[in-house]
Amino acid sequence: MKFHKEGYPTLILTLVFGAAVLFFGKSFAPLWLFYIILAVVVFLLIIVLQFFRDPNRKIESEDNSKVYTPADGKIVVIEKVYEPEYIKAECYQVSIFMSPLNVHINRNPVSGKIAFTKYHPGKYLAAWNPKSSTENERYTTVYDSDNGLILSRQIAGALARRIVNYLKEGDHVTQSQEMGFIKFGSRVDLFLPLSANIKVELNQMVKSPIDIIATF
Repeated sequence: MKFHKEGYPTLILTLVFGAAVLFFGKSFAPLWLFYIILAVVVFLLIIVLQFFRDPNRKIESEDNSKVYTPADGKIVVIEKVYEPEYIKAECYQVSIFMSPLNVHINRNPVSGKIAFTKYHPGKYLAAWNPKSSTENERYTTVYDSDNGLILSRQIAGALARRIVNYLKEGDHVTQSQEMGFIKFGSRVDLFLPLSANIKVELNQMVKSPIDIIATF
């Protein structure tokens, strides 16, 4: 188990804050209160470490007949919708809700060329709110794959205040490689061609890049 690079600033801040609190607690608090403070500091450190964990996961080989989940979490939406930003056609939307307990690394669902990327500032509605897909801070990435255009949208939630995306238009990317990171509770929407065969169900838990969202 590794610790993701996006977590180092938060880890350093947590360690500095924890050390300061423990110093003052040791100096001025009674022993029983110091032990409570110590427990809280250790708990916060564990939360940070588990949130930014980077488990060693990989797929056996590239297979663009499969669309892997770009994120860990729960499937909260499976429906046919019109995608107005770039594809401008009816698609299958599959949404994955990421709780603070999930791994928050986002990975490429398919291999291909990055046709479009765009950052949208916005609100911080709860990630399960349907309006979060169009009103929250978000980052859109479009893959030009062997099976057509596939759009991935990273969406900030009520707690998430930073979306990281490593991709640029024109990049040629590989399935399952990292494409970004979202800090704290959040959501990722996938928009797939209607030729896709959806392989997940509502409320199913998925892990990236192991589980398959759809096949062609």
